[in-house]
Amino acid sequence: MAQLRQFKLPDVGEGLTEGEILSWLVAVGDTVTVNQPLCRVETAKAAVELPSPFAGTVTELLFDAGTTVDVGAPIITIDVGGPADAAPAADEPAAAGTGTGLIGETNANGRTAVLVGYGPRSTEAKRRPRRGQPVEAAAARATAPQVLPEADYGSGGDRPPLLATAPDATVKPVRHGGLEAARAAEAAAARRPAEPATRTPSATAGRGALRPLAKPPVRKYAKDLGIDLTTVTGTGEGGVITRADVDAALAAPAAPEAAPTAAGDTRIPIKGVRKHTAAAMVASAFTAPHVTEFLTVDVTRTMKLRERLAARPELAGVKVSPLLFVAKALLLAAKRHPMVNSSWDEAAQEIVVHGAVNLGIAAATPRGLIVPNVKDAGRLSLAELAGALTELTETARAGRTPPADMTGGTITITNVGVFGVDTGTPILNPGESAILAFGAVRAMPWVHKGKVVPRQVTTLALSFDHRIVDGELGSRFLADVGALLHDPGTALTF
Repeated sequence: MAQLRQFKLPDVGEGLTEGEILSWLVAVGDTVTVNQPLCRVETAKAAVELPSPFAGTVTELLFDAGTTVDVGAPIITIDVGGPADAAPAADEPAAAGTGTGLIGETNANGRTAVLVGYGPRSTEAKRRPRRGQPVEAAAARATAPQVLPEADYGSGGDRPPLLATAPDATVKPVRHGGLEAARAAEAAAARRPAEPATRTPSATAGRGALRPLAKPPVRKYAKDLGIDLTTVTGTGEGGVITRADVDAALAAPAAPEAAPTAAGDTRIPIKGVRKHTAAAMVASAFTAPHVTEFLTVDVTRTMKLRERLAARPELAGVKVSPLLFVAKALLLAAKRHPMVNSSWDEAAQEIVVHGAVNLGIAAATPRGLIVPNVKDAGRLSLAELAGALTELTETARAGRTPPADMTGGTITITNVGVFGVDTGTPILNPGESAILAFGAVRAMPWVHKGKVVPRQVTTLALSFDHRIVDGELGSRFLADVGALLHDPGTALTF
């Protein structure tokens, strides 16, 4: 007998509520193994592959590619039972007094073989039909494939936020084809007061969506009138949609239509990374009081040092970019001014000074702006930091950033100079107290040793949370970063 398991969309980040299925990596009928990738999902922070928690055969893909699904909603059904030809042939007699021991078979003693831990039963359990329900319908339900509990990772408060790679051991199988669970659910439903049926757009979209509760005559009545039952709130017992509900929906004023799109205009859905970025930037801009300071620096000595270091064997194979020296300067300055590497805890009314600097690097990707971070970057040597930055940006642009790299950042650098921009007023990453914008390095006239000569010059912009970082601290921190970039030898005094 088929044993169907449904895999729910897990929370692959910190408190994410939805994700878009970018593509399916399996099809109906495919045989999958545990941890085999099933699909690619774009969350609010990155695109990730979801591994299968079950081994078996794919029976149904509950949503099409391109559908946005709520966390906790089943997305795929897998048959984890044995093949249909595993049953013994009818002409193979069982040994006297014993059965073949196959699951579901009744032996000579009247006992049915069941899975270990499911408990024996002496007779075949049969479910009585509901009142008013044809016996044939009840018999069809009794022979339907058994649906076991879904895999649910990270959707509860006591579950880890990241992906699990095996089925949840706390979920116990249902006995006797779900009979006891069904009766318990019916009893619980009978004890609860009737509630109106409520549906969200995500619950009614895509394959596998919930079907509105209504009797066949009401469905035909609504169809004849052109009423979509998914938009109707049922007032009958248990949220059932009645004929009066359809009449009320017909009499209700039509919702105003969206303004027509002008010729040549394009509407782009706000979702995924862009939706998360928009919400985060609005929350940051209207929560943390921003202050931005600017500093123009002669970085000629740093650029010459870059050329010398790039030729050293210990830095072979890594990218020695100007961003590397800005990152190293920031890490050294943060060590001198640890309050810059802090966050504001509104609930506890405390300032959290972080011991490790998790350095975020803003990266532009085809799906939008993301900010992965290098964990405890202050402990890395220059060569290790160069490798970490290269790997971070390449992984981000390829869309393979793991969720762990998207969380826990404490301070950020945004390199606007790669676009030829001199500077800007960056907005803080939520939960951080400072962000440094690094502008383009240009040859500009500069007074050097009393003469106006061309020098390599850049502009730095530091935005900080004025609740944590006051003007003096922000100015000293920015001045230290500038001093290190102007004369890298200053690092010996830090």
